[in-house]
Amino acid sequence: MPVSAASEICILYCDYRSMTPQASPSPERIFETLNAYQKTEALRTAIELDIFTAVGDGATAEEVRAKCGASQRGVRILCDYLTINGFLTKQENLYRLAPDAAIFLRRGSPAYMGDAARFLNSPRMMDVFRDLTAIVNTGHTTLDGEGTVSPDNPIWVEFARNMAPMFRPSSQDIAAALFDGTPREAKVLDIAAGHGLFGIAIAKLNPLARIVAVDWKAVLDVATENARQAGVAERHEALAGSAFDVDFGTGYDLVLLTNFLHHFDVPTIERLLRKIRTALKPGGRVATLEFVPNDDRVTPPAAAAFAMIMLGSTRAGDAYTFTEYESMFRNAGFARSEVRAMPRMPESLIVSE
Repeated sequence: MPVSAASEICILYCDYRSMTPQASPSPERIFETLNAYQKTEALRTAIELDIFTAVGDGATAEEVRAKCGASQRGVRILCDYLTINGFLTKQENLYRLAPDAAIFLRRGSPAYMGDAARFLNSPRMMDVFRDLTAIVNTGHTTLDGEGTVSPDNPIWVEFARNMAPMFRPSSQDIAAALFDGTPREAKVLDIAAGHGLFGIAIAKLNPLARIVAVDWKAVLDVATENARQAGVAERHEALAGSAFDVDFGTGYDLVLLTNFLHHFDVPTIERLLRKIRTALKPGGRVATLEFVPNDDRVTPPAAAAFAMIMLGSTRAGDAYTFTEYESMFRNAGFARSEVRAMPRMPESLIVSE
């Protein structure tokens, strides 16, 4: 008599366990991954309802509901789910903020980054992955043109406005890594400046530094406003246009390439690097901030997984290894490159001379 499908699964499962008892295979990870979209929506909803601010120093579900104006059942289940996923803690009926939620998701915190959800979870960023099969079949994004790097793409205005808080700590770390705090004249080219924080951090640390920021005009408007608020507007110049087409000028001591090269294929990157080299003074440096996986391309996880974002949103971008970046810079005429781990981010800083 033929066995049922359930019996076949049980037999296979038991046979596999007897062969590899230490593995204890389970479908739990499959179930969790297929439902992982709920984690995204739960965190986005918590940010929209300002749940983390409502929890504050501690609150019950009823107290959170009263502050947010949502239903008691909805708030209770959402807060429990956020607890399960590590954003809240719960003792008896009292919810409290986990440390990272208190620092980054409670409105009013100087490090608040809840607005990042407006960019990372925007329909344009998320909808493309609804047909990942088509992307994998073709090897590139299904978005029109060049994907997210198409000319004057308005998504980068959203990026500049909403992602800045996420990069403020790292911009300060990079400025400190590149300058020792001694004031000295420095002409800095900030390519694909976006919010402008990386160049602005250098201008604040070094009062003799002058920044030339390159990006689309609408994006540069955001960077210019950030420079004004930081008190460095008189040393922050906007140069509108594509980094591949605009005339940089010459005489730069430092060029910043922060989260930009990963959007392109190797020949395109090398073409840009050769252009940058001609804009540098002798002995000038390029500081490249990127997600840099190891040569195995699966570690460290955060850097390696970034390749999936590039697959979905660009035609040829990737998460390149340091070996690949070193080769690209060498082919463009740079003498040497070194990679440095950054303390407060999953990205690495590559300094090329």
